[in-house]
This record gives sequence, structure tokens and C-alpha cells, in this order.
Amino acid sequence: MESTIISTTPNTMQLFEQISTNNHEQVVFCHDKASGLKSIIAIHNTTLGPALGGTRFWNYANDADAIRDVLRLSRGMTYKAAISGLNLGGGKAVIIGNSATDKSETLWRRYGKFVNSLNGKYITAEDVGTNTADMEYIAMETKHVTGIPEYMGGSGDPSPVTAYTTFLGMKASAKKAYGNDSLNGKIVAVQGAGHVAGYLIEMLVKDGATVYVTDIATDKVKALQNKFSGINAVEPDAIYDVKMDIYAPCAMGATVNENTLSRLKCAIIAGCANNQLEDEVVHGNAVKNMGMLYAPDFLINAGGLINVYTEMLGYNRERAMGKADKVYGLTLDIYNTAEKENITSHQAALMLAEKRIAEIAKLKSML
Repeated sequence: MESTIISTTPNTMQLFEQISTNNHEQVVFCHDKASGLKSIIAIHNTTLGPALGGTRFWNYANDADAIRDVLRLSRGMTYKAAISGLNLGGGKAVIIGNSATDKSETLWRRYGKFVNSLNGKYITAEDVGTNTADMEYIAMETKHVTGIPEYMGGSGDPSPVTAYTTFLGMKASAKKAYGNDSLNGKIVAVQGAGHVAGYLIEMLVKDGATVYVTDIATDKVKALQNKFSGINAVEPDAIYDVKMDIYAPCAMGATVNENTLSRLKCAIIAGCANNQLEDEVVHGNAVKNMGMLYAPDFLINAGGLINVYTEMLGYNRERAMGKADKVYGLTLDIYNTAEKENITSHQAALMLAEKRIAEIAKLKSML
């Protein structure tokens, strides 16, 4: 494994400013020339426990985009664990490259060695561009990995549980907006056709929703159309203009922004993507002022984290789903708090997560 010493350039100083802004504890740059590995592991906060978060394999336009993404994602994992009542901290990792062509056993095992070098402070799992087979390679080099295949004693793919809590958050949002939580007849525009989105669409179809879907990978959209009747495909940029009841961002983050908000005509924003608001304050307030409900992403997409956390304890499907079921009521509580305090739903969710972190930090200081 190779490491790189970075000189103190203006860009480096900006990097440290980014890290300090959200109080990240540690950021690790991992490089292995032989396998082509370029990875960043970001550990945001370990007050509640070791940082657990997936490894995203993505072909970022540049290194700065990768750094920005991993810092935002790791911070979100802290709040996701806290609001879900899990004894975990927040971390995330990204690997820069093309997940369709750049994967290899050597790359994954080199990456596993980097994860192992953190001695359990960071635990990895699946994310965009990775799967259980990749976790199997990582597990050859470290025990600090979850979401491993079921035949190895793991919980397998966490995507179905992520989809399930997203679906619950969507139904709770419908309850708040319409008075009942049935999605029958509701038009849902799903941006993204990956693993989680596929399971979510299956649930939406069963509940009677009309689904529009888009993805830059058109083959994934066609596969969903072949699997479920009545799925409507739209071009990626056209998804914002669909006459919809619910917008479900299920791909990359920051799709709720100043360019899209003026085009979105919906009552609810609820999806499984992370960091859906490009700017939490500006666009969170804009959504509120437009009279739309926003289901905080780190609350309703917590199913995958809940699932792999249960794996760490000794996997029990019933226990995982029981904890996942709580997302419905918690989503309603967040909306009610936001209404009572006249704040955004995102702020209400952050407030609850930060309260738990502060209380546990105080408790630990007394021991």
C-alpha cells in the first residue's frame, strides 16, 4: 500500500477547511498504484460507536468532487445512525473509478487492508457501484465489513430494507399530506433505477401507484419496465417536469436545488438518495415555503444501515425489520415537530439526531 504526502498548497488548506467545517475526526487517502485503487475514507463522528458506512464506487469528474461527496455522505451517516437509535458513528468511503470496468480482486483486497488498518474505527458495507460479492473480497482482509453474502453468515444485500424504510417514509408523508397513507392512484416520479429503486418501485406498484422512472443507464429502466407493467420511462432531465404527487430522488444527491425546485410540481419529496438538498438551509426553506413536505433522507433511507447493524449483533431478520418499522412513526413525529417549531423537517430531524449525540457524549464523560 502506498501513501502520499500532500504539500501545503491553497487547495490543501481548503481541504482542511472542509474537514473542520463539519468537525470530521479523520480523513484517510488510500492509494495503491498496482491495483489502481484511489480511495478516500471519511470518519465524521464516533461518539455513538464505530463509524459504519458504505463504500461508493463512482467515476467522479475530479478528485474535488470525490472529497466533497465523501465528506457530505459521512456526515449524513452520523445523523442516520443517531436518529435511528443505533450505537454507531458516521463514516463513508468512495473509490474513484468506473465500477463496470475497474473492479478486481486485487483492488478490493488492497482496499480491505486499508479498512483493516483503522482497527475497527471504520466499518464498511455496500453503496452505489458495490455489491455483496465485492464485500466478500474485502472480508478476506478485514473483519470490519458488513453486508457480506448470506452463505458467509451475513445479511446479504441491504437494498430491500433501504427501500422498505423509504417506502414507509413515503407513506407517512402521504398520511400527513392527504390524511391517509395509501399510495393508490398517486403519481410517483422515481429518479434512478438502481437496486434500491427497483425494490421501491416494486412496493409502489403493489400499493397501486403510477410510476415514472428515469436513469442515465437506460438498460436498467427497460429491465424495470419488463418486470413491472405500467412503468413509464422518461428522459433524465424530464423527470422534474412530470405531473407528480411525489418526487423520489433515488440516485445521486443534490437534485433538489435552485434549478429543479421551480420545475417540481409535487406535494412530497421522499426518496432513498443521500443529501438530496443541495443546500440544507436554503433549499430546505425553499421546499417548506413552497408548501411541499420533505422526508429527511437520512431518516427514511436508514433501512440499509439498520440491516447491517443488526448483522453486527448476529443477524436476525425479524429484529431488523422491527427496527425498520419505526421509521413510519418517526417520520410523522418529525413533521409534527417541524410544524410546531416552525422549522424545516430537515432541521427537526437534525435537532433530534444531535440531541441524542450530545446526551450520549455527556453520559460517556461521566463514566
